[in-house]
Amino acid sequence: MPRPGGGGGTSPGARENGGINRSSSISSGSGGSGKMLSLSSMSESLHSGLSYFLSEQALEQEERQQRSRQLAEFQRLREVRAAAQLKNLEDFLKMNHVSLRDSIAYSTGMVYRNLGKSGLRVSCLGLGTWVTIGGQITNEVAEELVTLAYERGINLFDTAEIYNAGKAEVVLGSIIKKKGWRRSSLVITTKIFWGGKAEMERGLSRKHIIEGLKASLDRLQLGYIDVVFANRPDPNTPIEETVRAMTHVINQGMAMYWGTSRWTSIEIMEAYSVARQFNQIPPICEQAEYHMFQREKVEVQLPDLYHKIGIGAMTWSPLACGIISGKYNNGIPPSSRASLKGYQWMKEKILSEEGNRQQGKLKELQAITERLGCTLPQLAIAWCLRNEGVNSVLLGASTTDQLIENLKAVQVLPKLTASIVSEVDCILGNKPYCKKDFRS
Repeated sequence: MPRPGGGGGTSPGARENGGINRSSSISSGSGGSGKMLSLSSMSESLHSGLSYFLSEQALEQEERQQRSRQLAEFQRLREVRAAAQLKNLEDFLKMNHVSLRDSIAYSTGMVYRNLGKSGLRVSCLGLGTWVTIGGQITNEVAEELVTLAYERGINLFDTAEIYNAGKAEVVLGSIIKKKGWRRSSLVITTKIFWGGKAEMERGLSRKHIIEGLKASLDRLQLGYIDVVFANRPDPNTPIEETVRAMTHVINQGMAMYWGTSRWTSIEIMEAYSVARQFNQIPPICEQAEYHMFQREKVEVQLPDLYHKIGIGAMTWSPLACGIISGKYNNGIPPSSRASLKGYQWMKEKILSEEGNRQQGKLKELQAITERLGCTLPQLAIAWCLRNEGVNSVLLGASTTDQLIENLKAVQVLPKLTASIVSEVDCILGNKPYCKKDFRS
């Protein structure tokens, strides 16, 4: 039986303690439950955050994969379209009993490229007339050179009103007329700026552009020029006047396109902007010096202009006026260009300290030419052609043997792998810094 007042066998102290214990246990239980609730909430929060992060990562990955699939599909469709266009062309030619095997490109191995973003297709190698035709060589040798170039697939012939005081245009025009070549098979370019000693026989005014081009056409015995170049900017003529004059000669059928030569990227962009603003015809190409020792403009400035406004690059002097040919390893030969009257600047350049360093680099490049089985001039020309921004490289030759050797640069081009180009850059040590690599 329970003791009196024992509360069912439990002493007051025990009851009291038990009450305290129960209350502690409740308190502790509710505190633990709070802590457990807090930890549970944190866990859920972390879990949800992690889930969100993982879902975001998965979403980004899915987007990347989707973009990759879209690019792959775009590339596939482009290849399908190109194949369909080629098939249509082949069917059309077959229907008309013509074969691609009969084309100049197939029979000569010459590569043709668009000049800028225009539809004008030019041979990747062109023949220039500076110094040689009408000057350094006889008319007979000039005819041999031009004929050889045409038969080997060159369709681009470049001259200027100033070259040998107009004689270069006269000789070139006489050769074209004598040969009777179809005008449509040729791309003839000339440059306007300095046509005579009188005040208005030079510059890029409307007057001189129209009169100078007419005089060039008379000397060339041609009805039109394919590309007329503004041969350096004219500080005395507003750019608006030059753009309007170039548009005029094109609209009059005296020229097909116009371009610039020795212009800065800012000046070219200004001409383009003026043309767009006043509904005139913009330039399609810049003619610039480009070789292993002159790289900045063609490799940094012109690619940017090409992607922005479609300006192409026609380059000249791939052998740096003969310096890269190797002929100046042991001084100035008597028959070389540097020994001619009026080329003292070139002689001084070759004999300077910088010229000696350049000759040392050329000797190092000989090891690469031996591995590739080519000559130094062929490597230098192919090196220029490997630049996708270069539409055509103008060659200068004084003998047929020299021209034949230089034309073989097209065969060296496929051999210029990324590692070879990197090795050449390492030797030259002058690769310009470019913010964007548009070829990647």
